[in-house]
Amino acid sequence: MAAPEPDPRSGPTSGPTSGPTSDSEPDTGPGTGPDTPPGTAPGPAPAARSGPGLGSGPRPGPDTDADSDTDADSDAPPGPEPLTVPSMSAGPDFGLRPWEMSDLPLVREAAQDPYIPLITTIPARYSDKAAEAFVRRQWDRAATGTGYPFAIVRSRDRRPVGAIGLWLRDLPQGRASIGYWMVASGRGQGVTRAALRTVTHWALHDLRVPRLQLFIEPWNTASAHVAEDVGYRREGLLRGWQQVGDERRDMAVYGLLNSDGPADGRAVAED
Repeated sequence: MAAPEPDPRSGPTSGPTSGPTSDSEPDTGPGTGPDTPPGTAPGPAPAARSGPGLGSGPRPGPDTDADSDTDADSDAPPGPEPLTVPSMSAGPDFGLRPWEMSDLPLVREAAQDPYIPLITTIPARYSDKAAEAFVRRQWDRAATGTGYPFAIVRSRDRRPVGAIGLWLRDLPQGRASIGYWMVASGRGQGVTRAALRTVTHWALHDLRVPRLQLFIEPWNTASAHVAEDVGYRREGLLRGWQQVGDERRDMAVYGLLNSDGPADGRAVAED
């Protein structure tokens, strides 16, 4: 897994391919997402294959003076635009789509994993209420322009087996992060590789993001191999980078630039 999803409650994460990666911005509080019909991303949105490049999308404005007498409604810069989460094929066997309220069984299975709840905002103790709040948080991320959260679905039976997200918090600085996790029933089938390759290609070529990055714990060789297969390059070790459970842990950072050429003889993020 690589760093998990951003949390509208709080900040980023990474981990094993059998579980989450760590560049997600973890949820740190209860979800209060919009009352959106299952399977749809809240708010108006661009075309499914389009998204924010450097000239559009979430771009925070300058800080405002809390004591200012200016009219906030008229003078404040516009906030991030709502995003539409597209549905995409990840090869013949898997697809990516927006989260739906019917995905609660996936949340239940993820909650039973020993690692996923440590590095994501999946509830450690499952309840329907907590799972519904998790799904609403995914809708809220799109509605607030934070990023694109996808459920990963197996084509043959439409069963969701994991999640992947493209997080845009640092897009104004020309970079975005990807986090992903996979439940036990979806592992060993090439799901993570297919999903990461699809989102990476889309982010680099359709959204024109200059730099993508992943954060993976050094012990997680399975996730590291997946990242390297897709073209990411290990760039260094960030000591005590992230809180995982009760301790601070190191994270290896992997990067991929829009301008990178072939890695190890393979085209970067090629479909």
